[in-house]
Amino acid sequence: MSDASINTQASTGEASFGDYFALLKPRVMSLVVFTAAVGLLAAPGSLHPFEAFCAILFIAVGGGASGALNMWFDSDIDQLMKRTQGRPIPAGKVQRDEALAIGVALSGFSVVMLGLATNWVAAGLLAFTIFFYAVIYTMWLKRWTPQNIVIGGAAGAFPPMIGWAAVTGGVAIESVLMFTLTFMWTPPHFWALCLFMKSDYKDAGVPMLHVTHGRRVTRNHILVYTVLLAVIAVGMAFTGVGGPIYLTTALVLNGLFLAGAVSIWRRDEAVAEADGYKREKAFFALSLLYLFLHFGAILAEALLAPYGWGGW
Repeated sequence: MSDASINTQASTGEASFGDYFALLKPRVMSLVVFTAAVGLLAAPGSLHPFEAFCAILFIAVGGGASGALNMWFDSDIDQLMKRTQGRPIPAGKVQRDEALAIGVALSGFSVVMLGLATNWVAAGLLAFTIFFYAVIYTMWLKRWTPQNIVIGGAAGAFPPMIGWAAVTGGVAIESVLMFTLTFMWTPPHFWALCLFMKSDYKDAGVPMLHVTHGRRVTRNHILVYTVLLAVIAVGMAFTGVGGPIYLTTALVLNGLFLAGAVSIWRRDEAVAEADGYKREKAFFALSLLYLFLHFGAILAEALLAPYGWGGW
């Protein structure tokens, strides 16, 4: 679809700062910032507070750059889906070439500055994350395979590894497990959303699992991934980032999450549609808390450890 056809929506005037900021996907950026900060604070060793602030800032900018590049490339399908029609490009607030320029500029800036502020291992991981999200996921997987969100979920899982590497200059089993926790959480979180988003992705021609294989298969996949996620989440309690606070949190949350997945798996589509996908929406809402509370527990263990209250 051409630039002109994408920007045919009536514009309310010149783009504001808020319109350009929206290109960076601030909601996604907030998750990037939080998980990266947990990875940084849970890592052995420390950074000067100013270095730590700069590290989180540049990781956030890199995440925002990925969002801008995603909106640039996906502006054609964003215009077709109710959930995304209000984004700056389909709404006619920002031009596609502006989004591309912002995404490329912020990508280069964030990677170079993170390397200078911390180390080039962290910068390399950030560069790979941006490339993975913008090119591997957005330009290739999203429109090619129903496993798009599974493989593409890796892009959102890298921030805690980057935060860890900013302190240590490397990768460890703990940072890999934090990556894996986010990676395995993404599919059930997103597939639950797809179940009650109805025809958005079908209308846009995006081969999401529920479009290509049906809602029953999607429900089966949610259950399988939730079981695997629970094993990983609880297992993390017995690593260097775990402890009694994390273990308690993981047991409670994964018990609730598994119960929700089983409930969704048992549901007949007609029943779900009749009650407005009540349980699917509840599971999705719980998934939003799930990741925040797991990483919050890791953070609590790290902050309390110097006082003898965190960790094993």
